[in-house]
Amino acid sequence: MLIERLQLHDFRRFTETEFSPLPGFNLLTGDNGSGKTTVLEALHLLAHGRSFRGRVRDGLIRQGAPALQVYTEWVAPDGLRRRAGLQHAGQHWQARLDGADVQQLGQLCEALAVVTFEPGSHALVDGSSEVRRRFLDWGLFHVEHGFMPGWRRYSRALKQRNALLRQRGSLSALDAWELELATAGEALTAMRSLHVTHLQPHLDALLPRLLPVVGEVVLELQPGWRRQDMSLADALLLSRERDLAVGHTTQGPHRAELRLRLRDLPGREALSRGQTKQLALTLLLTQASLLAGLQGHWPLLQLDDMGAELDRWHQQRLLEVLQDTGAQVFVTGTDVPSGLQQQALPVTTFHVEHGALHSRVSS
Repeated sequence: MLIERLQLHDFRRFTETEFSPLPGFNLLTGDNGSGKTTVLEALHLLAHGRSFRGRVRDGLIRQGAPALQVYTEWVAPDGLRRRAGLQHAGQHWQARLDGADVQQLGQLCEALAVVTFEPGSHALVDGSSEVRRRFLDWGLFHVEHGFMPGWRRYSRALKQRNALLRQRGSLSALDAWELELATAGEALTAMRSLHVTHLQPHLDALLPRLLPVVGEVVLELQPGWRRQDMSLADALLLSRERDLAVGHTTQGPHRAELRLRLRDLPGREALSRGQTKQLALTLLLTQASLLAGLQGHWPLLQLDDMGAELDRWHQQRLLEVLQDTGAQVFVTGTDVPSGLQQQALPVTTFHVEHGALHSRVSS
């Protein structure tokens, strides 16, 4: 996937600007607050349906403007030229993909695969289980066609059971929705479990190159109930009285956890802050590597403020890995990151100043 053009309109401090990156490494430099991260944020919004810095209505729309607009053109791996546009007012949105109206944001997300490493990415290691579930499900969304229908089926059944719990509905209705919830939940868990299995060899290959000091990291899926002892249907039945008391479902894949077991260290708590960030980056690249292996091409890789997040040694190791992938990479920084200065890599540099992208320079 190769992004060739990106246009922003009323997005944060950009009134209107255009970005035309090249293959390989694209570096965006500028002072803090100049808008470098906004460029990455715009593509992340198209590809994930959300920003990594908050909701659309919480500051993404330029002050005084009714809505933001993002438009991009890219070349797909099969050589087909594609285009997508999104207008978002915070509560309402409109989008088009290849000239056709989009009914669900998931259509844009399916078309564009973007992996972003940003200052908040450490939450993938030390944050809540929800962050790691979202990480797993994003990968499944791109590689397993049955995931979204299965996830929607489970979510609908969960919503219905929770409503019955709050209303203290009939036992027959609970029985029916618990059967549906258990069937959908077991299928969803099977997909997640297989995805974790597929991720492991890619993680094993990347860790020695990016974070050898950590040693081996084993990915383990905890499905959200004591699956080794019972089925989800039995777990739901046994937890019914407690669930009636609290008014929501306490067992199931919506409470699943991706556990990171460090065999050579006592636990995630033994990691330094820097190692936590580096492990999070390795996990993101693990997901990207799996997608590349299954789909034959790498997603777009975005590294926000790489120089501040990684020391020079780890930057150099990362750049060596990225160069081998052939992926298109966007990097931001107030200056040229030390790793890029050390490596003799072809880099296209853009400067962001006063809410505008200036002409590029190839080196």
